Amino acid sequence: MDRRGVAAWCLYDWANSAFPTVIVTFVFASYFAKALADSPEQATGQWGMAISLSSLLVAVIAPVLGAVADMAGRRKPWLLVFTLLCVSTGAALWTVLPDPAFAVRALVLVGLANLAFELAQVFYNAMLPDVAPRAMIGRISGWAWGLGYAGGLVCLALCLVLLIQPSPPHFGLDAATAEPVRATALFVAVWYLCFAVPLFRLTPDRRSRGLAVSTAVVHGVRQLFGTLRDLSRHGNIVRFLLARMLYTDGLNTLFVFGGIYAAGSFAMDTQEILLFAILLNVTAGLGAAAFGWIDDLIGAKRTILISVLALTIFGGAILLAESKLWFYLLGAALGVFVGPAQSASRSLMARLAPAELRTEMFGLYALSGKATAFLGPALVGWIALWAGSQRLGMSVILAFFVAGLLLLLPVREIR
Repeated sequence: MDRRGVAAWCLYDWANSAFPTVIVTFVFASYFAKALADSPEQATGQWGMAISLSSLLVAVIAPVLGAVADMAGRRKPWLLVFTLLCVSTGAALWTVLPDPAFAVRALVLVGLANLAFELAQVFYNAMLPDVAPRAMIGRISGWAWGLGYAGGLVCLALCLVLLIQPSPPHFGLDAATAEPVRATALFVAVWYLCFAVPLFRLTPDRRSRGLAVSTAVVHGVRQLFGTLRDLSRHGNIVRFLLARMLYTDGLNTLFVFGGIYAAGSFAMDTQEILLFAILLNVTAGLGAAAFGWIDDLIGAKRTILISVLALTIFGGAILLAESKLWFYLLGAALGVFVGPAQSASRSLMARLAPAELRTEMFGLYALSGKATAFLGPALVGWIALWAGSQRLGMSVILAFFVAGLLLLLPVREIR
């Protein structure tokens, strides 16, 4: 095992987790709700639609790019392109002023950055079986995911201490135009870029097959259609992907609306939301790292079942909570099982995917995470607008968790 390559691969999780944590879920989502939307319900609906549209594009594009990458051989060039796209469009959020006239710009930039982030994940995840020994796939996936939550935690803490909290703001920032909050977008971009560098320098990649780009595209698309025609040969993988499609939609919807729900239902300000996010990242990171050992011990499927069941229970309790204290306590408990549900899903896919179709299968894995990803945020947004209740809208998440659990039960894990 190349320890430096493994460490650099894990560090990419530390690098990219700052984007969904600070931008998609907490700081910029809260900023959008408070400064660019007319009401919490409108913010929920508009933000949800932007994330839904980008997720729909991921579902369409990811399997094709995965098949092409399998034909070309190398994965890091693709990963580099989408990393740079996410960094640049995320940094452009600095230009979003606290004025409803900038709402469309914010939604377009967030949608593009989220698209690039998710496509980068296809190629990053597909590297796992080549980086980790088979007996340690669960642990390395869990450690990387735990490191990702730690990265999100540290980045959030620095945003709080250096940018949000100081009064008057540091670095000559103007609080009247929300520059301390907007500057978090620049901070995340620099963070992501700097900590992604070791992967590109130290982690080995597959060899190029020497195919021209046009040839790789033609053969890759042909291979993808062949795989889709023969899905019956991969019935076990299909069952897993369908299950993951549902419980991951629940998780993604939870992440998208976490900050908006806290701001709307509990009147939490930006600093309170950041403190809650830090608490959530601590418990999620510890859960992901600890359950990595459990994954290798009892199997990824059982780890997922335990995690999603716990998410359903604690998620339901949060929707019934009336005080900020219970919201904090139940959110921390829920966080323990967020990381394992994600990292064990990645390790299970790594074990199930045939080596020659690995990136393509992780493209379908991305599809399973995004094919209905537009549905969760859209349903939450529509129901919240229709009923005038964020809590009722958020209850949709529990249905996705339960449906995913039921579909996962017949999946056979390859140990």
